[in-house]
Amino acid sequence: MGIVFSDLSVSADGFATGLHQSEQSPFGDIDETWLHGWMFDDSGDNRAEVEAITTSGATIMGRNMFGPVRGEWDQEWRGWWGTNPPYHNPVFVLTHFPREPIVMEGGTTFHFVTDGAGRALERARAAAGDRDVSVAGGPGTVNEFLAAGLLDELRLHVTPCVLGAGVRVFDGVPAQRLDCASVRATPLVTHVVYRPRR
Repeated sequence: MGIVFSDLSVSADGFATGLHQSEQSPFGDIDETWLHGWMFDDSGDNRAEVEAITTSGATIMGRNMFGPVRGEWDQEWRGWWGTNPPYHNPVFVLTHFPREPIVMEGGTTFHFVTDGAGRALERARAAAGDRDVSVAGGPGTVNEFLAAGLLDELRLHVTPCVLGAGVRVFDGVPAQRLDCASVRATPLVTHVVYRPRR
């Protein structure tokens, strides 16, 4: 069985997204290149980390990461990523509102899970087989997995910016010890890999 991991780009003050998310602004009222520019502007220096993000056999995400829709589903909304999302595997979206699966191009199918993070993880593990499961985010979902002891590896990509407000990694997570597995700095980002102690 593979591990359960998460990759999050965060500001130096720990925020992984800004405030006021909307259809036009998936990361809220911030310049998203501050958090994610390292993946595109300096991808040569960060190739190993970018490639590691896409190795999972299944993905879990929160409803806010899937889209800005609140309450009952807008059946037209199919995610931020167009017809061919980058996941290319089954994606399990945590939500309180049922919805039929959405089959996309490239092997991505969005499944909507209404019975909690534990059940989403069971379904993702079954879909992934021997491969890893990625908890893609957002930060609230990653915090939920950390709080429940369901994450094996947290890969933080710390960017040299201060956002001042937003949704912060570790908010609501109880006190716990993390082992630092690795740290690597490049001009645009510092990659830190933590493994929660069991």
